[in-house]
Amino acid sequence: MEFTIDGKTIQTDSEGYLSNLGDWSEELADAIAATEDLELTEAHWEVINFLRDGYQSTGTVPNIRALQKSFKKEFGAEKGNSKYLYSLFPYGPAKQAARIGGLPKPTGCV
Repeated sequence: MEFTIDGKTIQTDSEGYLSNLGDWSEELADAIAATEDLELTEAHWEVINFLRDGYQSTGTVPNIRALQKSFKKEFGAEKGNSKYLYSLFPYGPAKQAARIGGLPKPTGCV
């Protein structure tokens, strides 16, 4: 798949993850989300930015269990649970948020 943002063509792999992580932008995130029938809200951005910050620190994207645990530690039990995260990213919070956030596929995901 490819996207055109500000006249630049941006490539993804067969699963929709960016071929070049440096191509990511908020406009691209909105475009990717639209193809997945999502309109990004402040709650979505909270998860996306949390993953992007974590990736910048560790160089990895956590799987769903690790995401829930670390998100719970940062934002509390109300947000750090699978029901909440799946309500935002129904196709898999770790995978879908990473894809929209311009990150690689989460560690340990098939």
